[in-house]
Amino acid sequence: MMRLPIYQVDAFTDTLFAGNPAAVVPLESWLPDHLMQSIAAENNLAETAFFVREGEGWFIRWFTPVNEIDLCGHATLASAFIIRTIIDPTAVTFRFRTKVAGDLAVSYADGLYTLDFPSRPPVPQEVHPDLIRALGGPVPEQVLAARDWFVVYKDAATVRALSPDMALLSGVGRMVIVTAPGDGGVDFVSRFFAPMDGIPEDPVTGSAHCTLIPYWADRLGKAALTARQVSARGGSLSCHMLGERVHIAGHAVLYLEGAIHV
Repeated sequence: MMRLPIYQVDAFTDTLFAGNPAAVVPLESWLPDHLMQSIAAENNLAETAFFVREGEGWFIRWFTPVNEIDLCGHATLASAFIIRTIIDPTAVTFRFRTKVAGDLAVSYADGLYTLDFPSRPPVPQEVHPDLIRALGGPVPEQVLAARDWFVVYKDAATVRALSPDMALLSGVGRMVIVTAPGDGGVDFVSRFFAPMDGIPEDPVTGSAHCTLIPYWADRLGKAALTARQVSARGGSLSCHMLGERVHIAGHAVLYLEGAIHV
């Protein structure tokens, strides 16, 4: 039997019980894929991150309760937080290799972790016939797509009021970002739904901001943006558009540490 360390971190918040919880499992060497998937299913969080030391950096992978995904922001932030908090308190830069998302970086300064991620601007796409009906709200202003469907509404109140049909939404072929101009002093708001990946609504989604940031930077004509994901838990993000890359910054707090026996 193996004993593996595990941590649960609330990301994109400086307060416990807010932001997006991620499980983080540092490894000495890779486990079989089916075992990592079983651990993620047992954790039953939006994502569990596993990472292994590789040279001067780390190789990272992310699993939802039902499958491995290509990119995850909050669990990457949580992983950098655990490296600095538990493994190497002197670290201020963190480099991660991934299977398909390329090389990622995280930097730390004054309690804030900044993700350096690829920009994924949305483009016109033939809309799935069930998408708008599944979201259940009024007709949106615009529907685009990148990795995810990207649905733009007129105001933040509309985004907050959406109550999607998750069974219908699970069949639209992509995860779904909904967004609108911000209120309360932020530039834009969003929500994120991924029932096809076992996540009806994700509390705060870093990877979605790879698409949100280029869209709103272009629409608002500004590179520095503030964002709020208006899920039930909620989270705040500081965003910056940098050519082919985006910067997404937030805080993190440790909720739990323990051991897995497998």
